[in-house]
Amino acid sequence: MRPQNDNCMVGSRIHSLRIAKSISLEEMAERTGLDSTQILRIETDQDLPSLAPLVKIARVLGVRLGTFLDDQDALGPVISRKKDLKESVSFSTNQTVSHTHIDYYSLAAHKSGRHIEPFIIRVAPKETETEFVLSSHEGEEFMYCLEGSVEVTYGQETYRLEEGDSIFYDSIVAHHVHAADERGAKLVAVVYTPI
Repeated sequence: MRPQNDNCMVGSRIHSLRIAKSISLEEMAERTGLDSTQILRIETDQDLPSLAPLVKIARVLGVRLGTFLDDQDALGPVISRKKDLKESVSFSTNQTVSHTHIDYYSLAAHKSGRHIEPFIIRVAPKETETEFVLSSHEGEEFMYCLEGSVEVTYGQETYRLEEGDSIFYDSIVAHHVHAADERGAKLVAVVYTPI
């Protein structure tokens, strides 16, 4: 059974921040390069964007990427317990269609002022041949394969990671992560996005 997605707070936080900063929907669209319809769908919780649009929105709003995922802020260390990894966030692969092939479990949702986003990622088993939509955004990503195997398409190359393998890359290059076979996969990922 797939975990329930905790998507509703992302759109409302984006909307609240945009209104608080007196940024119109049209201005947000112009400054992010996103379609105003897409932004409205995000703000009304109809869509959850991939990391690329989310990074663009965060930059225009002048906030960390994690601001959209924060539950509450803690100044000291934050501990994530295995038993608490129940709520996930699923990002869509493109501007209009949500996907459910990857679930992200935040490992630092309560940490204030963070500059990196650590996640446990569960990648659904590979289905029939699918056209993947690559995305790009500013920053860097690190992934370590805990279980199964994944393929990381990065630019023109595709890299296969087995258990114990890792990859570190500049996320400005178009990329996509998907299961390499019917087993699916589990990863630790750390995403850095500059404000």
